[in-house]
Amino acid sequence: MDVVLVGLLTLLPVLAWSVQAARGGRFVLHKRLQLFIVAALAVAILVFEVDVRLISDWKPRARPSPFWPGGVLWALGIHLIFAVSTFVLWTWVVWEALARFPNPPRPGTHGPRHRRMARLAALDLLMTAVTGFVFYWLAFVA
Repeated sequence: MDVVLVGLLTLLPVLAWSVQAARGGRFVLHKRLQLFIVAALAVAILVFEVDVRLISDWKPRARPSPFWPGGVLWALGIHLIFAVSTFVLWTWVVWEALARFPNPPRPGTHGPRHRRMARLAALDLLMTAVTGFVFYWLAFVA
């Protein structure tokens, strides 16, 4: 769980770099960074699910928290809303970008919609990181 949280927080500067690349007209770099982010998120989800489902049970480690169970489970629920919606949005934005933009990528008619959906996905990823940190702190640090 520690690795997943650090990885998620590490992706935020990569996301900022990717946005700057797109704004600067470096669309190939933007595409590569976005595909890296998607791959990293997929690995993080896989590692997290394997850890939680097959290797360790997080609940016994969270029980000593003064926020157990109410605050911890509430924070987890909010985090999962953002995490699932981030996965769906990011998948959709990347899928549409790969399908609608030429290769190598350059601006096209899909651009305005892509920017709107990508901003929403980026905000969702930020909220996933923030709520993940809150859950982690409530469950394992407090």
